[in-house]
Amino acid sequence: MRRRTLLAGALAAPVLTSTGTAHAATPGPSVTRTGTTTLDPQALYFVSYDGLVNNNSFQKNALLTYKGHQYAAWYTADRNAVVARRALPGGPWETVRIGHTLRYDDSHNVISMGVSRTDGRLHLNLDSHSDGFTYVKSAAGLLDAPATTSWTASRFGTPGSTLDGLALTSQFTYPQFVATPEGRLQLSYRAGVSGNGRNALAEYDGTKWTALGEWSASTGTYTSEHGSSTARNMYLHGIDYDRRGRLHAFFTWREQNAAVMCSPGGLTNHDTGYVYSDDRGRTWRNDAGTVVGTTGSGDLVSVTDPGLVVDPLNPDHSLMNQESQATDSAGRPHAVISYVPGRFGQCTTAYAADRVAHGRAFHLRKTAAGNWQKTEIPVPLNSSQRTRLLLDRYDNAYAVLPYGRIAATSTASGHTDWRLLFDGADLNAFGEVLVDETRLTQDGVLSVLYQERSTGTTPSPLRVADFRLPV
Repeated sequence: MRRRTLLAGALAAPVLTSTGTAHAATPGPSVTRTGTTTLDPQALYFVSYDGLVNNNSFQKNALLTYKGHQYAAWYTADRNAVVARRALPGGPWETVRIGHTLRYDDSHNVISMGVSRTDGRLHLNLDSHSDGFTYVKSAAGLLDAPATTSWTASRFGTPGSTLDGLALTSQFTYPQFVATPEGRLQLSYRAGVSGNGRNALAEYDGTKWTALGEWSASTGTYTSEHGSSTARNMYLHGIDYDRRGRLHAFFTWREQNAAVMCSPGGLTNHDTGYVYSDDRGRTWRNDAGTVVGTTGSGDLVSVTDPGLVVDPLNPDHSLMNQESQATDSAGRPHAVISYVPGRFGQCTTAYAADRVAHGRAFHLRKTAAGNWQKTEIPVPLNSSQRTRLLLDRYDNAYAVLPYGRIAATSTASGHTDWRLLFDGADLNAFGEVLVDETRLTQDGVLSVLYQERSTGTTPSPLRVADFRLPV
């Protein structure tokens, strides 16, 4: 029998006010597992770039919640792209094929979903890694009345290679949908290739798509103690609006020239940077509030711009790209990053193996005083892969680590008391897992999407585990 460890963090005890009236203190973090459902007993399985095509950290979103229904997308064993829905909290999953077959065994060719609230459509972008993409959208209003609308393939349009006629780039990767506060839908993507690419945005207003343009530059010279590089790309840890309408983006740079590293077996990622936008991604500011780039112009966010780096690190520690970020109730940005700390050496020589042996995740956040703080999460990664970060309604932070392990820290401690709450042993998860960011804010439930470990190309179950957080 597989072992399962689930430690529900105790709620803080009531405190007495000066009048003697008892009031409950802010709850600390806790997780209570409430159930697991199976999306597909035999989902497509192959490993490339240390990941799975149905479960890659940079998907936004493979699992989302809207108006009382949860939606999921994946590839079946016969390579068909499917999308499913269920009525929450425990309705059965309904699945439809959307008319597209995965082209390559490439784990980057993920499916990402988004919702345009202006017209109630579900949007999907899929099957892209430095080449073309496939785009599908549902009929208008499909998500507005799910209880009375049938879930059939006829509700989805024909897959296409443009955004309703808008061609973006011939080298397209990493689609991420993000909804603006007023209900428009934006699509973030990379134009170009690893080590030489630019981040860009497009926007859907409920009627048509518009290209806003690129906003990060691949040019400029970066010099380490080992050498220089003149090309790179900005890898996002996320792109998210807070409840006040500010758009946040943490990132790391990846250099094209391996001469910047101490060893060719390392990873050219360096530094954790941060920018934000208060005008829906049209202009970008550094942490000090200085404009450092304008989308679609000749002035893009560049490695040479001042004030971008909030946590410096050279390319010798196998810093991972595309981890995770969140914002708290006050709009302060938080991120999780991971690398091999200097106590294990100053030069990683085989980044995947070194991260498995010595990698650690860190919680980086901005404090109320305006300073940046970083705390190591005291759970070894035992993996080369990524961690997801979430905040509950009390701003307690949760790190969903590889293999579905869940660690957490309390707001009351200043986010310094990290501990493991769930060890994930009985999930048998491959490695990276995904989370439903949208459900957490709506009903306080953490849904974790994971695929069970398999071998070779033998299909394996794809499941969703639900955990109740403090309410």
